[in-house]
Amino acid sequence: MEPLTDKEIRSSFVNCTKGEAARLKLPLDFAELPWEDLDFLGWVDPGAPLRAHLVVPREDGPVGVTLRVPAVGRTSAVKSSLCQICLTAHASSGVSLLVAPLAGPRGREGNTVGIYLCADLACSLYVRGKRQPKLRAGRREESLGPDERIARTTANLDAFVQRVTAG
Repeated sequence: MEPLTDKEIRSSFVNCTKGEAARLKLPLDFAELPWEDLDFLGWVDPGAPLRAHLVVPREDGPVGVTLRVPAVGRTSAVKSSLCQICLTAHASSGVSLLVAPLAGPRGREGNTVGIYLCADLACSLYVRGKRQPKLRAGRREESLGPDERIARTTANLDAFVQRVTAG
C-alpha cells in the first residue's frame, strides 16, 4: 500500500460525516507504519476505543470505512474464531464482530453490515507471516503461497467495502 497523508485518510471516509472524519484519531504509530506490508490501513481509534477504521486503496482513490466495535466484557463459549478477511484463526478474543453503517441514505437510516475481523486489524501482517495469532493449537496449514493469501485477503476486503458502499 502506498503511504497516505492525514488529509487523504480523513477525506476517504464514505460512511460517516466530515465532522466525524475530522475528529477521528489516527493510529498512535502512524509515523512508523509498515506501509509496504499493508494491504489496507486498519486501526481502533485511540480516542474512541469502540470505533475502528479501515482505509482501503482503490484505483480511484482510497475508501475509508468507519466501524463500531462491540463493548468489552462480553463472554463467548467459542474457543476460536476465524477472520472473514484474512481467514486467520484466533482465540475468541482475537476476532471481533465489527459493524459498519452503510454509505449514503440507508446508513443514515441505521442500516449496517457486519463482519468478523482480526481484533487488531492486522490482517496484512498475519497473511505475510509477520505476526502470529495467539492461538497456535489447531492452526491449519494452507497450501496457498503468500501472494495467493494476499490476493484472497484483498478480494475479501473489497467485497466487504462493496457491501458498505452499495448502501
